[in-house]
Amino acid sequence: MSHTVLVTGGAGYIGSHVAVELIEAGYEVVVADNMSNCDMTCFEGVKKVTGRSDIPFYKIDCCDAESVARIFKEYRIDALIHFAAFKAVGESVAEPLKYFRNNLDSFMTVLGAAAGNGGCNVLFSSSATVYGEADSLPVTENSPRKPATSPYGATKQMCEDILEHTVKAGIGIKGTALRYFNPVGAHPSALLGELPRGVPNNLIPYVTQTAIGKRECLSIFGDDYPTPDGTCLRDYIDVTDLAKAHVAAVGRMIGGKMKRDYEIFNIGTGTPVSVLEIVRTFEQANGVKLNYRMAPRRPGDVTAIWADPSLANRELGWKAERRLSDTLESAWAWERHLAGKDD
Repeated sequence: MSHTVLVTGGAGYIGSHVAVELIEAGYEVVVADNMSNCDMTCFEGVKKVTGRSDIPFYKIDCCDAESVARIFKEYRIDALIHFAAFKAVGESVAEPLKYFRNNLDSFMTVLGAAAGNGGCNVLFSSSATVYGEADSLPVTENSPRKPATSPYGATKQMCEDILEHTVKAGIGIKGTALRYFNPVGAHPSALLGELPRGVPNNLIPYVTQTAIGKRECLSIFGDDYPTPDGTCLRDYIDVTDLAKAHVAAVGRMIGGKMKRDYEIFNIGTGTPVSVLEIVRTFEQANGVKLNYRMAPRRPGDVTAIWADPSLANRELGWKAERRLSDTLESAWAWERHLAGKDD
């Protein structure tokens, strides 16, 4: 019998890629999204890639308890993957109440619905931001969580705590938090990828939009960090590799293979890459020159963060596989697809 997974925020960037991998792994998927930070492009891409035109879709706000409860009444949900949250670090600094209200309320609402219907397995989309400015690198799951440098990061820490305490309450919830690093790239089909509304907050969409001429110039925020080239260091993980980690984690939960009822895994490559390295690799991989300039540091950004993914490698049987150059090629193919310039 196939298992059913509810993916909240499933029409967005990461959620859509996870939906594809779940369906291709044999799961039934139900998608819920309020479409506040996306349109139907990626969800339509999911249907094209999987050949499934019948994927249930609910346009709801996950803060609406009645709407969420309706899904749990209409389907037997074996696992819930929660992506429905605001995610821009800079915006969260400027609008903290917006982030605390939405990100906490939406997660508590879906947890309440799950608990009210006999419980289920819950996979929370967490982030490396919970580590803040780490004392030592790479970070492991045992690295201390530091004071968050942004309200966005604070909501990730709080939601982890909410999930852990809900699991401890013994109300039928088992939980996994995946702390992932910097998701980048697009599906190899070029039918779904990152599609920000307005000015991108993440690096790669700004790179590709600059390359195609939609943006005049790429701003690199800070060239005076204590790193080899002065720009921030991050662990950039291909979004398809990331999606496969979610499938592995769901399989572990549903298969009864968890060692504890609440588990945490870092999902990254383990390789630090600077912003300038991203620019140069993109140029080399795609034969494109980028117009970029150095700009002042951006509030909320940490100097360097990358993962020790060995626990996930061992326990989930998962490992990041795609090369950075391939990932940046996929991001460029997606941007060209959006512009109607497919090769």
